Amino acid sequence: MALVTTTEMFKKAYDGHYAIGAFNVNNMEIVQGITEAAGELNSPLILQVSAGARKYANHTYLVKLVEAALIENDIPIALHLDHGADFEICKACIDGGFTSVMIDGSHHSFEDNIALTKKVVEYAHSKGVVVEGELGQLAGIEDDVKVSAEDAKYTHPDEVEEFVSRTGVDSLAIAIGTSHGAFKFKPGQKPQLRFDILDEVSRRLPEFPIVLHGASSVSQEYVKIIQEHGGNLKDAIGIPEEMLRQAARSAVCKINIDSDLRLAMTAGIRQVMWENPAAFDPREYLKVGRANVKAIVAHKIKNVLGSDGKA
Repeated sequence: MALVTTTEMFKKAYDGHYAIGAFNVNNMEIVQGITEAAGELNSPLILQVSAGARKYANHTYLVKLVEAALIENDIPIALHLDHGADFEICKACIDGGFTSVMIDGSHHSFEDNIALTKKVVEYAHSKGVVVEGELGQLAGIEDDVKVSAEDAKYTHPDEVEEFVSRTGVDSLAIAIGTSHGAFKFKPGQKPQLRFDILDEVSRRLPEFPIVLHGASSVSQEYVKIIQEHGGNLKDAIGIPEEMLRQAARSAVCKINIDSDLRLAMTAGIRQVMWENPAAFDPREYLKVGRANVKAIVAHKIKNVLGSDGKA
């Protein structure tokens, strides 16, 4: 099966009241863990690559890893650029085999965001590639995305119709209280998402696919393993899974998950290294990390996204 765009995925997800998992990939083991879980559960899948991943693993290596996953797993897979910072990186990914790109102009003024996003959309659509835009800014740190809590902004529903109409984007990432990284809330602070904003955006954009970034739940199981084996992740708190499931039942068709994969991989590696200090074969610890990634992805597909059996 060849790579696909997200167009048909999102239509089915919207009508079926579930969401597609967009999982960030950085190396072979993460690609394997994600795609094996999705393949066994017959779930459609978005594999996404950040600017940091392209710097670390190289564009070509990542594309070829995803192509290998297509050979091994008979499920629909889209290859997506996460948080494209400018037209040039989006063009490079469009020309380099990606089927979907995100242009993140959320830090610009409304008019400049529209102009940049429209430019990417026009080029992408001419090549058969779909585009995700963003309105509003999420707090947190993840790869090249660094936004302070003071600079974070909720999406204004009264802007979404004009933005979508003038840019021609195929999906829209909104800010309703999710955030990047593993430290999304302070201890004692009640996690909360602005479902009122989501509902109003959905009313103004009927049947239009909405995206949630920064949606890792920060598995306390893996945080505990990391802590018990030499790590320091005190007060790492994520988005409650029941809130994400509620979002997936609405207009949210794509939910981004990255930090949960990092925690799962790191927990496996730390546990092996701690319990067997003589271990030096990367296969010994990476296979445990890979198994953890597979387990967390399977859990997300079945219990949060609801996309199992939908391929």
